[in-house]
Amino acid sequence: MVDHASLSGKRVLLVIAGGIAAYKSLDLIRRLRERGVRVRAVLTEAGARFVTPLSVQALTEDTVYRDLWSLTDESEMGHIRLSREADLIVVAPATANLLARMAAGMADDLAATVLLATDKPVLVAPAMNVRMWEHPATQDNMTRLERRGVRRVGPNDGVMACNEFGPGRMAEPMEIIDAIAAHFAEAAHKPQADKPQAHTPLSGKRALVTSGPTHEPIDPVRYIANRSSGKQGHAIAEALARLGAAVTLVSGPTRLPDPPGCAVVAIETAREMLAACEAALPVDIAVCAAAVADWRVAGTSDRKLKKDGGGPPSLSLTENPDILATLSQAGPRRPALVIGFAAETGDVVAYATAKRARKGCDWIVANDVSLGTTTFGGADNTVHVIRADGAEAWPTMGKDAVGARLAEAIAAHFQTPTP
Repeated sequence: MVDHASLSGKRVLLVIAGGIAAYKSLDLIRRLRERGVRVRAVLTEAGARFVTPLSVQALTEDTVYRDLWSLTDESEMGHIRLSREADLIVVAPATANLLARMAAGMADDLAATVLLATDKPVLVAPAMNVRMWEHPATQDNMTRLERRGVRRVGPNDGVMACNEFGPGRMAEPMEIIDAIAAHFAEAAHKPQADKPQAHTPLSGKRALVTSGPTHEPIDPVRYIANRSSGKQGHAIAEALARLGAAVTLVSGPTRLPDPPGCAVVAIETAREMLAACEAALPVDIAVCAAAVADWRVAGTSDRKLKKDGGGPPSLSLTENPDILATLSQAGPRRPALVIGFAAETGDVVAYATAKRARKGCDWIVANDVSLGTTTFGGADNTVHVIRADGAEAWPTMGKDAVGARLAEAIAAHFQTPTP
């Protein structure tokens, strides 16, 4: 669970845009206040059609800001003051319209002006129809904002008010609070102007990360592979390096640049990946995020197989080595913490829990890769972290954010005294 202790005394400016999910913003305000957060709210004209200014004011116990031209004293540049006095700006719900205006740098109402004028971090919780979320324009806008440093939580999958199903539901209030707490916990460890030291809790630790797919050759032209992009594994390797670990990244074929601060070993096949992992030992941490092919062709042809009219060739498959199980075996070279990944298409937690026991690893990070999800190749991931004491569900977030959160969890694991 995310520690909420860092929230006490913080100031959050909540921007409530127009969508049915705005009703959740009232519960979000209440729960933030319970944790000692001072909340101010900007309510858009459309947002006020879903929740009343009086309700927001009663919960925040503060003025509700609505109109760019009705601030107490514009000579004080009230929109600038609003944007700078918060520790964090949270946009929930973040509608397609508001995300588009943020991406374009528009300042046509108070909410957009505050977001353009701020020098503070921004967290958005998107909420919209599934087709609107999946539209290339919305995805481009979100990508542009994330490149500028805007953080995101959600959206979640589910049934929406329009009776369609898919990604688009705003993250639940407690998921947003977890994301806010994670931001402040991360910010507390960032170097300050008067504290130039880096946050490197994994300094002195050696980490091994596997990433991407493997390509198992059939002949010189064809191979067996999968849809893994390597984005999640690369993000984990980069996050571990940022926290001070000496990282070796063993990567299958991807189109990604090498993460900064990592020693990268490029491989193609599962057997090559296993050999590279064993050569990297000993390490303290092993994260097996690669999507390794389960099988390979038993007899690879050294010439291209031809279509000669006699029907397709018969391919005999043999099982590839189990890299996660091999690294998890007890012995002097076993890493202190071994983490595997489970890509499932149903009963995610149950299958991942069984896999953890079967492989002998310490943690399993499980995700759903069934048809309709964008886990393989996409920018987002929704994971469950399976440990000996149970499963923890994380909200949908970008793969970089998943990598950062997992790296922090690993650092916390090594900082916890052994009983």
